[in-house]
Amino acid sequence: MYARTSFGKGGVAIASRKEVAELAGVSEATVSRVLNGVGPMKEETRQRVMEAAKKLNYVPSALARNFATSRSGNIGVVLPYVPKVHMFSSFFFSEILSGIGSKARELGHDILLLFQTPGESMDYVRWFHAHKIDTCIILGAKDDPEELLALRRLAEEGLPFCLINQHFEGEPFSEVDADHVQGSYMAVRHLIEQGYRRIAFMNGPLTYSNSRDRLQGCEKALAEAGLVLEEELIFRGNFSRSSGITAASELMKVIDQVDAVFAANDRMAIGLMQGLRDHGLSEERFPAMFGYDNSDASQVTTPELSSVKVPFYEMGEIAVAEVLKRLEQGASASGQPFRIMLPTELVIRASSQNLRL
Repeated sequence: MYARTSFGKGGVAIASRKEVAELAGVSEATVSRVLNGVGPMKEETRQRVMEAAKKLNYVPSALARNFATSRSGNIGVVLPYVPKVHMFSSFFFSEILSGIGSKARELGHDILLLFQTPGESMDYVRWFHAHKIDTCIILGAKDDPEELLALRRLAEEGLPFCLINQHFEGEPFSEVDADHVQGSYMAVRHLIEQGYRRIAFMNGPLTYSNSRDRLQGCEKALAEAGLVLEEELIFRGNFSRSSGITAASELMKVIDQVDAVFAANDRMAIGLMQGLRDHGLSEERFPAMFGYDNSDASQVTTPELSSVKVPFYEMGEIAVAEVLKRLEQGASASGQPFRIMLPTELVIRASSQNLRL
């Protein structure tokens, strides 16, 4: 005789683990081990348990499953503190988080957002030790000593984590990135092919590897054409639109010397365009513009903004799949870093095309 079945909302029957055990002719502990994939098990026994669970429509409690496997079921996603940047309206963060969320849901995991605190280093390891998270994906990691120490501790303990859109040369960290050197190189080469020679560059903070990569790609394209990136034509922002608006004041001082501008993301490029308008510059007198990210906003500017397309969504999906793979493979696999780099591509629109050619 089976244990009494309980009922959930709407009168839907909810089978118990004891019922599954009785129907399969095994103990409740065996049911738990089979459904949680814990320890060795005869295939015949596993099949009996799975068939009984299916027949009874048994759904194991997520809390009980996580307790049995000493896991939380959560993927920790660390977001940086970036002053004056609304992260969730940023194409970069929204696309990556969408990719992370989609793949996590597909693989049966939840995500737990963890926010960096201004002026404080993140103690990633304690979240693992407190069983808050099973794996960790870090966005916006900076190249500074405290961050490096925190990441090294994760690596030393063999905990499954990875960085997105940031790399540290010579460090044993798993990374999912895009080829920003190639992306910026292609963008600047396109501007040169359009006949532009005095090319300005607006970059983000150099504490981010992608800023350094974009600078490298820009300089490479210019050098191949016998050109140099002049110091007075380098502008710096923080990837926000407001920093582009601010930089427009400096750009106006040399506007007659500039043929084109390459910006390290679309938000700064759009801010530059807005700032130039605010200074009374007509669109006919705008330098050619090339952005980066290929955000939705790039298609609604006037003129439409040429941009480098980066597969942020796919980067988020890949990061989840890879860290969960390491989690399932155990500590030995977690200690083997993976490095995945995805290609970028150009999207040419009106802002960068020289109609006089």
